[in-house]
Amino acid sequence: MAVKETAGRKAPAAPKGGGMTLRRRRTLVGLSFITPNFVGFFVLNLIPILFALLLCFNKWDGYNPMKFVGLDNFKYIFTHKVFQQAVIKTVIFTVFSVGITMLLSLGLAVLINQKLKGIGIFRTAIFFPYVASVVAVAAVWQMLFQKDMGLINEILRALGVADPPGWFASTKWALPAVIVVNIWKNMGYYMIIYLAALQDIPTSLVEAGMIDGANAWQRFWRIKWPLLRNATFFVAMMLTINSFKSFDLIYALTEGGPGTATTLLSQYIYNQSFVSWDYGRASAAAMVLFAIVAVITLFQFRLEKKFSE
Repeated sequence: MAVKETAGRKAPAAPKGGGMTLRRRRTLVGLSFITPNFVGFFVLNLIPILFALLLCFNKWDGYNPMKFVGLDNFKYIFTHKVFQQAVIKTVIFTVFSVGITMLLSLGLAVLINQKLKGIGIFRTAIFFPYVASVVAVAAVWQMLFQKDMGLINEILRALGVADPPGWFASTKWALPAVIVVNIWKNMGYYMIIYLAALQDIPTSLVEAGMIDGANAWQRFWRIKWPLLRNATFFVAMMLTINSFKSFDLIYALTEGGPGTATTLLSQYIYNQSFVSWDYGRASAAAMVLFAIVAVITLFQFRLEKKFSE
């Protein structure tokens, strides 16, 4: 009888007048969670991007009224020798940073993916440079790379190098030194990504390879490496994007010098904005940087899709 009474009950009617339905209340609650994110994106991202796009075709120093110049800003930067050198140096910086960081991160992940006592300490030590202060990292490496009393040159002298380079003070060696510091700082983070991907590989597959007589290299190349494709794609994409827009570490180390030896695209944009006070040319260079990163990212996605098929 109780079951029949319960089944016969009607669902509560929607409130009349000024009441709010449950569905509408849930919608408002959901909007209250996502609205701050949309407002932040609109104010901090979308408006600056649209304003930078407008500045590309105008000359403005931040004080005087804007003056429409058409494509003159793009003509200037494409014929500016410093910009051309910045593009080349950015590509060199990205190629070496991405390639070497991926290799070292993967190698460290394979080595640390062992059940050894105290392995957590080594993982923390390798990851620590990524979360360390950029200014502190720059100060330490500036001391290490000093020409006369730096530890690195002292080691080189002990190995028989009579006249070691000046590193950050040398137009020839400043960029390689910056690349070394950038790799050292970032490889711990991407090591964690590879380590998570390695630990996600089913142990049954590895054990099956051992039973079939595969050695350590064969197990890695035939079993683990194909399963690391997604992690490798993510690491390559993030490293490429971050390398192209790298600024803070280089600025703390060399401020783009000596001369323009370490002036990458990001530093060139900064100089045009806050040294030359030409926001139009800076915005044009920023749009070029955006286009380069967008094309490379699309190419990486196409490549990933091709290998996935």
